[in-house]
Amino acid sequence: MRDAVVVEAVRTPIGKGKPNGTLAHVHPVELLAHTLRTLIERSGVDPALVDDVIGGTVDQVGEQAMNTTRYAALSAGFPEAVPATTVDRQCGSSQQAVHFAAQGVMAGAYDLVVACGVESMSRVPMWSNVPDGKDPFGPGVAARYPEGLVPQGISAELIAAKWSLTREQLDAFAVASHHKAAAAWQAGLFDAELAPLDGVARDECVRPDSTPETLAGLRPAYYDPACAERFPQIEWNVTAGNASPINDGASAVLITSGETAARLGLRPLARLHSFAVTGSDPLLMLTGVVPATDKVLRRASLSLGDIDLFEVNEAFASVVLAWQQETGADPARVNVHGGAIALGHPLGASGTRLTTTLVHAMRERGARYALQTMCEAGGLANAMVLERV
Repeated sequence: MRDAVVVEAVRTPIGKGKPNGTLAHVHPVELLAHTLRTLIERSGVDPALVDDVIGGTVDQVGEQAMNTTRYAALSAGFPEAVPATTVDRQCGSSQQAVHFAAQGVMAGAYDLVVACGVESMSRVPMWSNVPDGKDPFGPGVAARYPEGLVPQGISAELIAAKWSLTREQLDAFAVASHHKAAAAWQAGLFDAELAPLDGVARDECVRPDSTPETLAGLRPAYYDPACAERFPQIEWNVTAGNASPINDGASAVLITSGETAARLGLRPLARLHSFAVTGSDPLLMLTGVVPATDKVLRRASLSLGDIDLFEVNEAFASVVLAWQQETGADPARVNVHGGAIALGHPLGASGTRLTTTLVHAMRERGARYALQTMCEAGGLANAMVLERV
């Protein structure tokens, strides 16, 4: 079987997903088109050689409907003959795009493929794809879970309670994320991955002056009287400060085989080594990163100690801290340039954003192995191992 390597990886700056956000004026198709255009320019490849463009988007409605990835590729100037598709594995949509792209290369179905993602949460708000009064789950799920499923914020609270995570621990983790992101920006560590857009050249949500004292003043973000009665163990420690914000952004990676990279004169950034995807309890919802990590390590025939860098999506501080407790991962190796709490979480773009940050961090730090994993709505998680080449 052939190998699969990342040869280029870029992302936009990440803006606040609000009407006054720095990227709110940009149509989501154009957000993604900008990363695709930049990806091709920096790699120097002929876009006609691209076999497919696989993109992730979560809220596929309105301006993000009708296979957004196809129109982004057309807007970016790709030949009409280059196909594209849009996938949805919730927050892990574009990480799933990476898996599909790499697996296609390894199987011989592709020679050169783009994995990417976009979300404009200012223009297409979360849950806007579910009209009021409509049930996206159906009667079979209601029968299987008669007490009802819960929103992600409640799941994050249940995780904090189950793993005995205090408000102080959650806030300290969030502050560290901001400080690491600010330090990475100051050191120019994001420069190689960033594709500035319309004069925007920085992530908008990073707060270098964040402190535990500031975060301690925030109110619980998801308090609900009915949930408080149903789940008396919840202490209501999850706030807007220790959870990821809503954001706008796009990201893309170019994947090929080592052989094709050599033939085209492309420099591999990392080899895509092993992949896993798993389901978990849809009530806790966000704990799949634990079994996904174990599964991908077994597939890679590696131990946790072999991994030099981790990227674990910071949907909520409680998710990463519970994952650390269960795996025993060294916190100094986790999200070394900050995570989604600071940088932002534009849903469909986050998977390839993590990959983009990770492959550049691997090169900068001389890491041999790295692991990326993401929790996803519905009780799902993707994980993959990358290797330096």
